[in-house]
Amino acid sequence: QVLLVESGGGLVQPGGSLRLSCAASGWAFKSYMMAWFRQVPGKEREFVASYRRRSLGGYEPYYSDSVKGRFTLFGVDAQNTLYMPMNHLKPEDTAMYYCAARKVYTDAFQSKNEYEYWGQGAQVTVSS
Repeated sequence: QVLLVESGGGLVQPGGSLRLSCAASGWAFKSYMMAWFRQVPGKEREFVASYRRRSLGGYEPYYSDSVKGRFTLFGVDAQNTLYMPMNHLKPEDTAMYYCAARKVYTDAFQSKNEYEYWGQGAQVTVSS
């Protein structure tokens, strides 16, 4: 059974930092495509970060314009965990953050409809 568990959310002041984690179990972490999305009540779930296939092979992190330069993405295979450090947080980053996974790479990785598995979410609140 594929299981994703997010952690690391919380309350932080504007300009502060948090690090989200997504621990995967029940499958080989490296063999799946993973991503982060976020959602505010009353709005659509939106793409935050994932990996994009390079034209010359391999993959590179890819971020939405709203978080580029502030969020990073990396995985630790030995821990079967995907991390997303978030710096220079803004009030508009406040949302429930979800980890997602799918078995096969797709160029449509920014679409929430492409993912088969989801975590329960981690709340991030940026407020003074």
